[in-house]
Amino acid sequence: MRLRLTLNTTNRTTIVPINYQYPFSAAIYKIIQRADAVYSAFLHNYGYGNEHKHFKLFTFSDLNVPFQIANDRLLLKRDNAKLLVCFHLPQAAENFVKGLFMNQQLEIADKKSKATFVVQKIESVAENIDYASDKNESISVTVQPLSPIVAGRKNDRGYYDYRSPSDNDFVDCLLHNWTEKYKTVNDIDENYFQQIKEQTKIKVQLFSQPPQQRLISIKQGTAEETRVRGYTKFQLQLTASKEMMQLAFDAGLGLYNSVGCGCVGAV
Repeated sequence: MRLRLTLNTTNRTTIVPINYQYPFSAAIYKIIQRADAVYSAFLHNYGYGNEHKHFKLFTFSDLNVPFQIANDRLLLKRDNAKLLVCFHLPQAAENFVKGLFMNQQLEIADKKSKATFVVQKIESVAENIDYASDKNESISVTVQPLSPIVAGRKNDRGYYDYRSPSDNDFVDCLLHNWTEKYKTVNDIDENYFQQIKEQTKIKVQLFSQPPQQRLISIKQGTAEETRVRGYTKFQLQLTASKEMMQLAFDAGLGLYNSVGCGCVGAV
């Protein structure tokens, strides 16, 4: 499920942190919590998975609005912005989720600034994909990042060593994360899971310019601050079944999806 939100600011001058992703994620949780505190707490504290792996299975794009950078702030140059929000939920829940967001306020705040947006419009977004009639048949789609894609491997200290799209194992990191998400939300045996892994492929397509790197701080200014490295300005050719492809569009690719990383759109 993919929804495009039109956000109107209530501030005369709208300033948001450069690292607005975590505050935006917290604002989305608050909206969900107003309707269902149990589901919100489940997403925030656990997500889908087992004792070793947990996935929140939602993501969102970068804010689509002209801006000017001023130190660690973004000065927005329009009083409205667009944002794509994606949930891996049944299509039957779409109207319910739309109702959750309509006319709601989202606050993007930290110790330095606060901006308030009101959701003025919600539109369903359907990617123009020619899905196969057989859900298990492979299809290929070229996508581009709508927010930074983060890929990496954990080192001996338990921290991620992040990978660039130019690195040899960037694709392996993305494939592992994508297939593990699928296994987490589907009750499948190991043989079928191996078939899914063999069927699912990713090919990086670079432009003449190198991919654009972006450092994002999560929980900035706190003892729990984490810095992650993601990349935009490149493309990926995905080959997978309809179910796998839908998961990529609904839940995002790579790491840190629930704080606004890994959102993709079909080219």
